[in-house]
Amino acid sequence: MNPVPPKAPRLFVKITRENLPQIKDRYPYIYLEHGRVEVDDSSIKWVDSEGGTVKLPVAVLACLLLGPGTSITHEAIKVLAAANCTVMWVGEDSLLYYANGISPTANTKNLLRQLKAASDPKMSIEVARRMFARRFPGIDLSKKTLAEMMGMEGVRVRQLYFQKAKRYNVEWHGRKFQPGAFSQSDTTNRILTACNAALYGILCSVVHSSGFSPYIGFIHSGCPLPFIYDLADLYKAELCIDLAFSLSAQLGNHYDKSTVSTAFRNRVLEMDLLGTAVDDINAMLGDLKC
Repeated sequence: MNPVPPKAPRLFVKITRENLPQIKDRYPYIYLEHGRVEVDDSSIKWVDSEGGTVKLPVAVLACLLLGPGTSITHEAIKVLAAANCTVMWVGEDSLLYYANGISPTANTKNLLRQLKAASDPKMSIEVARRMFARRFPGIDLSKKTLAEMMGMEGVRVRQLYFQKAKRYNVEWHGRKFQPGAFSQSDTTNRILTACNAALYGILCSVVHSSGFSPYIGFIHSGCPLPFIYDLADLYKAELCIDLAFSLSAQLGNHYDKSTVSTAFRNRVLEMDLLGTAVDDINAMLGDLKC
């Protein structure tokens, strides 16, 4: 009889009473898989595959990521909606984004702001310039077209990869990711893919809960979540790229999901991504004049 191989460490840690966020914390997300979400005395309860139960503090939770093997009751969705906690259905370790449930908001004011800016060519390019200005401080972008700024961004990101590789002494052969073949990538690319996917999920929760739409972008187009990709580019350098190369130097050829999860979560909390993202969205849209 062949011995049973040990289970691979997970990107997201198993939820227990000990690692749940406290009321004083503002927590971005919790990932769940192989179990069910239901209501217990008007509170949300997670029941794992072994029968263990943990109450989830949805009042201080921005997003609930439901991975493979999860189910959720209708009553639980009602409570989550009332708490304005976004629910998302994702692939294993949140490497794929499938769908989300939109929580109701008080009004459509922010959605109308976004639509107005996106539908007017002058306002739309101004929003794009504000986003690029965060990455090109001190450079006059007032006469740059969207295509020119996207070209500048492509050069910047490629240079950033090589700078980080040199700083952390990590071998780098370029950004490579093949859908469905995650394990075939090198350690750095696997960390980048995992962190990018988690970042998209968190930003979806911010955008939806703030009354904006992830589908109305200013830079990206022809993709599932253009506004999310627009926003993600504001944070990838610090949150994903630097982390990927620094962890690669630490892990070598061994990709450890638990280490990646812990490091990513710590950076999300340290930079107060939820609060920062809301402020950045408002700054990008601003009081634009046509």
